[in-house]
Amino acid sequence: MTIEAATVEPRLQALCELSAQVRDLMDATALTDVQEPELAAVTAMLAEATARLRAATRDTPQPFEIGPDGSLRHLGNAVTGGANPHALPLVVEHDGAAVHARLSFRPMHEGPPGSVHGGISAMILDHLLGQAAAAAGAAGMTASLTVRYLKPVPYGAPLLARAEHVRAEGRKSWSEGRITTPDGTPLVEATGLFITPTGWTTRPAPLPPPDLPTP
Repeated sequence: MTIEAATVEPRLQALCELSAQVRDLMDATALTDVQEPELAAVTAMLAEATARLRAATRDTPQPFEIGPDGSLRHLGNAVTGGANPHALPLVVEHDGAAVHARLSFRPMHEGPPGSVHGGISAMILDHLLGQAAAAAGAAGMTASLTVRYLKPVPYGAPLLARAEHVRAEGRKSWSEGRITTPDGTPLVEATGLFITPTGWTTRPAPLPPPDLPTP
């Protein structure tokens, strides 16, 4: 894993604001009922905007980097990255070997009508389970993920997600987690097995701070 020094903060702020606007655009695209002429006009505008952004590109999304406060962050992450339009972005808080986050899925996350796609729920839990393992000093790569879908997960509603490290055996580590309603009703549960690659440190991996504020 390559870790770079943080780039200029005003540029990162602008990139996070752009990503937030793109998230709103994706939601608007999923929900729009405007007619064909307006769709064609907006498509032309977006084609122009895309060309402007491609005037200078990098080979990969925003990498792991050290922020000005010395913390590790990953603004390009698909789950937590403020500079990644695909991300919610999820803001993860931790307490020892447990992590938790408040979240609300978006219309673009729909799977079954009115509900979040199961793969999206699994992605969120996979990330939290891994963060819990890292917080316990057992950072690793996902070896297996078992997900139990209990109730439909709504989008557009406040939800809670939590994960905790439960045990370790050599380079293997297990975490358990769940997504619930605010009153604690479980919607999705998951168990993950993580394996620490040879050569990785077993000290607690620093968790990224909350992403840069987005509108």
